[in-house]
Amino acid sequence: MTPIYAVLAFVGGIIVSLGLMRLLGWGKSTAAQSASESEAQAIIDAANAEAEELKKSAQIEGKEIARKIKGEAEEGTRAHKEQISEQKSKLGEREKDLDRQKRKSQKIEKDLEKRERSISGREKNSESMAAKAEKALADAKVQLEAVANMSAEQARKQLQELMVGDARKAAADEVVAVQEEAEKVAATKSKEIVATAIQRYASEFVAERCVAIVPLPSDDLKGRLIGREGRNIRALEAAAGIDLIIDDTSEAISVSCFNPVRREIARLAVGKLVADGRIHPTRIEEVVASSEKEIAALCKEAGEQAVFDLGLHRVHPELIQHLGRLKLRTSFASNVLDHSVEVGFLAGLLAAELGISVKTARRAGLLHDIGKAVDHQLEGDHAEVGAQLARKHGEAPKVCDAIASHHGRPAPRTVLANLVDAANQLSSARPGARREVLASYIKRLEDLEEKAASFAGVDKVYAVQAGREVRVMVHNDKISDAESKLLARDVAKKLEQEATYAGQVRVVVIRETRASDYAQ
Repeated sequence: MTPIYAVLAFVGGIIVSLGLMRLLGWGKSTAAQSASESEAQAIIDAANAEAEELKKSAQIEGKEIARKIKGEAEEGTRAHKEQISEQKSKLGEREKDLDRQKRKSQKIEKDLEKRERSISGREKNSESMAAKAEKALADAKVQLEAVANMSAEQARKQLQELMVGDARKAAADEVVAVQEEAEKVAATKSKEIVATAIQRYASEFVAERCVAIVPLPSDDLKGRLIGREGRNIRALEAAAGIDLIIDDTSEAISVSCFNPVRREIARLAVGKLVADGRIHPTRIEEVVASSEKEIAALCKEAGEQAVFDLGLHRVHPELIQHLGRLKLRTSFASNVLDHSVEVGFLAGLLAAELGISVKTARRAGLLHDIGKAVDHQLEGDHAEVGAQLARKHGEAPKVCDAIASHHGRPAPRTVLANLVDAANQLSSARPGARREVLASYIKRLEDLEEKAASFAGVDKVYAVQAGREVRVMVHNDKISDAESKLLARDVAKKLEQEATYAGQVRVVVIRETRASDYAQ
C-alpha cells in the first residue's frame, strides 16, 4: 500500500469516529462540541497537508523510477545497436576478404594456365632444338673426320688417354694431400700418446730426472739400509712408495720414483736415517711420516709464496698445496712452479695492455699447469685435469676454461684463454726458459733454416716461434702447387733425420704468384 492511500484511510477513520461520537451523544456541551470539531478540523487539515506532501513525494519518486527505467532501456537499445553495427562491419570485412581471395585464386589460375602454355611451347622448342643438335653433331663428326683424317673411334681413344692422364695427376695430388694429412695426424697423435705414457708411467729404465742421489758417509751404511734379509729396504720402499737402488756407486745410493713428491720424501727420510744411525722398520715408518709432514709444509709454503708474489687472494688451500708440489717437478728442464709464476706475470702484463682484469689473468696464468701436480692420479691430460681440479675448488668458469684450453685443445673461446695460451708460449719459447743459452738457441734456428734451404727452388727460409715452425718461401716459376706439398713433406723428413729439436716442427711452404702490367 502506497503512503497516500494509508493517509486517506487514516483520515477516513477519524471522520467515521467523530460521526459515531456525535451519534452516540458524546460531548455534553456546545462549547465542548465546537472544540472537538475544531480539533477534528485541524487534524483533517493536517492529514490533508501530509497526504498532499506524500502525494507529491510519490509522484517525484515515480517520475525518478520511470526516468531510470527509460535510461536503462535506452542504454540497452544503444548497446544492442552498436553490437549489430560491429557485426555488420565484421561481415563486411569478411566479404571483402572473400572477394580478395577469390580474385587472387582467379589470378593464380590464369598464371597457371599461362605457365602450362609456356611449358608446352618450351617442350616443343626443346624437341626441335634437340633434333637440330643431333643433326649438327652428326655433321660435326663428319667434318672432324674429314679435317683430322681420324675416325670417331680414334678420336675417342685419344680423348680417353688425355682424360686418364689428367685423372692420374689429380689422383696423385689427392694421394699426396691424404698422405700428408695422415702422416701429420699420425705423428701428432703418436707423440701425444707416447708423451702421455712417458709422463704418467715410469718403467724400470727411468730418466735421469726421476732419480735422486743421496750421499752416504761410508759404504758401511748400505748394508744397514738393506737390513737383515732386506727388511729395512723393503720397509723403506713400502712406506715411501719408491725404489731404492743400492749399487756399486761409491758412498751414494739412488732413490727412483716418477712422483717427485714421494721421491723428495724418500730422499729426506734416507738422509735423516743416515744421520741418526737407528735404522729399523719401526724407525723407518716414523721418519717417513715426519718427512711427509715436512714436505707438505714445504709445498704449502711454496704455494703461498707464489700466490703472495702475484698478489692473489681467496685461493683454495688445496690448490695452494698442489701449487707447492709443482716446485718439486720439472718440465723440459724448467721448474714448473717458476714457469707458472712467470706465466702469471706475463698474463697480467698482457691483460693490462688489453684492458681486462689483471687479477683474473694472473690467477689463470698461475693455475694453468696445476693439473701436472695430480695428472698421474687422474685420467686425461694435465690441461683437462687442471680445469677439473680448479672447477672442483670454486674457481671462476672463465679461469677453468683458460686452464683447459691453454694448449689449443679445445680451441680457446675467450680473450682470457687466448691470453693465457700466449703467455704460456712466451714463457716456454723464449731463449733461456728451458736452460738453453742464447748461442745454442740461435745455432739451432740457423741449423733448421740451413737444412730447409738446401732444396732446389727454395728462395728464403725463416725459423719462427722459437724453432717450432719453419716457413719456406719458394720460386713460383720453379715449384708448382703440387710440388710444394711434396717439398713440405721432404723438408719435414730431412729435419726429422738430421735436425735436433724438442717436440715437433711445423713446415709451411709458401708459393706466391704475382701479375703486373703498366697503363700507357
